Amino acid sequence: MRALLLLLGCIGGLWNTASIAGEQTGVVVSHGIARFDDLKYPAEFSHFDYVNPDAPKGGTARFYARGTFDSMNPYATGGELPFRHAIFAAESLGFTGFNEPLMVGYGSYDPSGDEFHSAYGLIAGSVEYPIDNSWIIFNLRPESRFHDGHPVTAEDVVFSFRVLKEKGHPSYKLQLEPIKSVTAEGSHRVRFDFQKAGTRTQLFWAGNLPVLPAHYWKGRNLEKTTLEPPLGSGPYRVSKVDPGVSVTLSRVKDYWGQNLAVNRGKYNFDAVELQFYRDFDIAFESFKAGKYDVYVDMFAKNWTQGYDFKAMKTGEVKRRAFENHMPYGCTCLFFNVRKPLFKDIRVRKALALLFDFETTNERIFYGLYTRLKTYYPGESLESPADGLGATDLPDPEEQKYLQPWRSVLPAEMFTRTFELPVFDGNSSFRQQQRRAFELLRQAGWIYKDGKLIDSKSGKPFEFDFIHYTKGAMAYVLAYAKNLESVGIKLNYRLVDQSQYQLRMRQHDFDMVHRILPQSYSPDLEQQNYFHSSGVDDPSSLNLAGVNHPAVDFLTEQIPLAKSRQELETLVNALDRVLLWNYYSIPLWRAYTTRVAYRDVFGWPEHLPRYASSFRTWWYRGTPSESQP
Repeated sequence: MRALLLLLGCIGGLWNTASIAGEQTGVVVSHGIARFDDLKYPAEFSHFDYVNPDAPKGGTARFYARGTFDSMNPYATGGELPFRHAIFAAESLGFTGFNEPLMVGYGSYDPSGDEFHSAYGLIAGSVEYPIDNSWIIFNLRPESRFHDGHPVTAEDVVFSFRVLKEKGHPSYKLQLEPIKSVTAEGSHRVRFDFQKAGTRTQLFWAGNLPVLPAHYWKGRNLEKTTLEPPLGSGPYRVSKVDPGVSVTLSRVKDYWGQNLAVNRGKYNFDAVELQFYRDFDIAFESFKAGKYDVYVDMFAKNWTQGYDFKAMKTGEVKRRAFENHMPYGCTCLFFNVRKPLFKDIRVRKALALLFDFETTNERIFYGLYTRLKTYYPGESLESPADGLGATDLPDPEEQKYLQPWRSVLPAEMFTRTFELPVFDGNSSFRQQQRRAFELLRQAGWIYKDGKLIDSKSGKPFEFDFIHYTKGAMAYVLAYAKNLESVGIKLNYRLVDQSQYQLRMRQHDFDMVHRILPQSYSPDLEQQNYFHSSGVDDPSSLNLAGVNHPAVDFLTEQIPLAKSRQELETLVNALDRVLLWNYYSIPLWRAYTTRVAYRDVFGWPEHLPRYASSFRTWWYRGTPSESQP
């Protein structure tokens, strides 16, 4: 997961804050980075617009975290970290790492919440880089300190690069791969040279480097899992660890960066306690009993039917669906096209026609979800297929990218908008059933004695859906019933989590439900998801086994986009190709985050649109009817 987040935090464009000297020399000097010329906040900004800069400090916030943990070393390859499972808690509050990075922003633990893709200096007060992105210099803030009072220096940055690239978690090795060398040019000035000139990606990767204290790790094993929290530098330090049960973090009262513009109005609790539960039901019962304060409800049934308890009736507990426009990613049922069963596009289309989202949403999810019609759900990069912010058919700019591949693309892609079936009763189901039957017949399948049979081999149409929990069972079994009506058997196979991960790496599955994380500035991760080079690569997230020349071309062009308009055109074109080839069945998303909470918190009037808001909350202590 960390590797994906690092991949998503990247790339290209020009700063809008270049100094005159920079313009004259070809070197840009700035307090931040934006992929394109759209950095929102100027160098002199005092705080982000979505915080309360005068938020009071104090109080304790107790959050629910899923699962368990056996290590507090975030850099070791092994071990289960507590912060990987803290749903909308540790991650949203900025506790995913102990050591702060050079910059915060997209791809780091603390993205800017009201712009698509930017990074601002944290340990680094300013940066310098050439237009070809072949190197970057970070000028460190002299006041930056680790929790033991040692200053953060350029030598710590050099050490962090070397030790994480050599011994760190694989995600760090991936992040640092484009970097050729890191050199201290003074006690507070450090230069990163890249293997070659490239896109803005490598600048973001460098800026996301966590800075470790070299003096602390001397004589310690970075690769060893341990419950001893390492020395950090951020707004909180770990003050108590109850192995597998809870972690308590205490606010550092003399935190060096508390008055920085990127931190003002954030990290307001004196203490944050993360309580770990393996079981959702037990976790919710513990919340009802008052054992912790904030529960992010991921289950539609529970949200609609589970709040008839005393604390809710008295007003001690409240709940709210917070508007959420964060890039959620594409949630899909992926066909494994490597399997002969799914090679024929007509088969994949027939199976997609039989997925009844409307009935599933109404009966299982209580109408709380919206159907996805794109691989890129979000704000501005919606697909033309979604009818949001773009024309229904490929516009002239898209045509320029698509026309060279017209002979290997579905012809109807150029004459019709992509549509998923809409079910509004028995008649619509029968209509989709007839369409599916015809497609399957064309693909060589015949219906006999209640089963769909391959006309050549005589084998029945049967496949497996694998998962390591029962979480998807309700809707998958409803889908299986629809497939059964045309003679197809779908089996729900429960496997343990380690076996699931192994089978995913080996591409040993027929169908799987996964979320591919997306951003508002898609980049190199699209090659990891869809490029043919990942078909046989066990580290790839090319789940469907996409192997298409147009997809390869488009995913290679996306990182090279010179403007947001060009990026959107490329992404829309890629989206069309993916949708019309039916590599998956797009599922759903919610545009809210459902939160139940003790009525002791406050939050800003204007919440961040593209990030979670918990790190901007504060402890109010007394109930208030006026809270926005």
